Amino acid sequence: MLRKGQLSEDPAKQESEPTPLWAEKGTGVTSHESVVAGVSVSLSGSLRRQGQEAYDGIRLWVEHVVRAGGLTFGRNRANRPLRLVALDDASSVSRARGNAARLLTEERVDLLLGPYGSGSTLAVVPLAAAHGKILWNHGGASDAVTEAGSTCVVSVLSPASEYLRDLPRLARHRTGAQRAMVLYASRGTFASSIRRGVEAGARAAGFDIVRAIAFDSPLHDAKALLRRALTDSPNLLVVAGRFDDDVAIIWERQMLKTIGTVACVAAGASAFHHELHAHAEGVIGPSQWEPHLYERPSIGPSSDWFCSEFRRVFQRNPGYVAAQSYTMGIIIGECIRRAGSLEDRELLAAARRLDTTTLYGRFRLDPSTSRQVGHEIVLVEWRSGRKYPLAPTGVTPTSSPSDRGD
Repeated sequence: MLRKGQLSEDPAKQESEPTPLWAEKGTGVTSHESVVAGVSVSLSGSLRRQGQEAYDGIRLWVEHVVRAGGLTFGRNRANRPLRLVALDDASSVSRARGNAARLLTEERVDLLLGPYGSGSTLAVVPLAAAHGKILWNHGGASDAVTEAGSTCVVSVLSPASEYLRDLPRLARHRTGAQRAMVLYASRGTFASSIRRGVEAGARAAGFDIVRAIAFDSPLHDAKALLRRALTDSPNLLVVAGRFDDDVAIIWERQMLKTIGTVACVAAGASAFHHELHAHAEGVIGPSQWEPHLYERPSIGPSSDWFCSEFRRVFQRNPGYVAAQSYTMGIIIGECIRRAGSLEDRELLAAARRLDTTTLYGRFRLDPSTSRQVGHEIVLVEWRSGRKYPLAPTGVTPTSSPSDRGD
């Protein structure tokens, strides 16, 4: 019987499917002692959309590990089964912290996966450090996460300051833009990391004016905020709030007709177009992952295989949040295989030495800071209801538009 707050998770009870073609099975020597992975996840509250996406990526990883016979340890390739304990934090920072404490002290998890959202991830970092555990971070992009957890955080995703750093150079090249305005949520560290990245990129691109206005989230009066923003007649407008904040601002598209380049963080997700339809056209956003960019990864399945499997299990297409949580599992499995151990020091050393590619792109950590430096952000633009990757991205797409919904 499940305890209150615990989510049922038994991938072995999914419909029977053949072992994934990419999975490397062990020698057949399997321990009966499970590796226990724990995660606090936002399945309700303001982050439920992204939280569900992250959770589904993790569930798919667990299912694939189960079908492959377990996690592989070391050169002898012995396997151990994997079990997931997931707790809903209702998009609450305090509940995410409490859930992490429970996972560490009561469930005594071997692997602690981070929650979704920079605020919750930051709240969990000190607990992970105090217990000598790695926080496997798939959902906290704020630069502050790595800064606070350089000795215990392994991140698969790019830091938030990199999300739109290249955008001012692109806007300058396209329209000759010289004046930038950044609207960002005042609470937390994620949006301010976005702002700092845009400001640095604008200075490097030779912008004459770079201004920023903070707003309270949730945003109650988008028109009033835009009137303030438009006083300097910016050529580039960047919005960094929560998803609903970004949508509320872009909904006032008529007020933005004079701005050459409009971008917001939410535009990287297909749900953005689902909410805004024609209002989304021409808006640029950052994406951690787009399908078909990495079809020959060094480890794990291709994007095409992952998308097919995600559709099979969840009857919808995955977004980048699911891709990054699934990829975190791939990285965990590779570190365990290389270390041949669940000791966190050995796993951290393996992660810091790892330089590889997955369906999500390149994985490489700065060995001194543990900052993710291998992965690259993809800038996308909405055209005719589809996301188009924009150059320069550091990657050459194998197909032009992202023609499937997330």
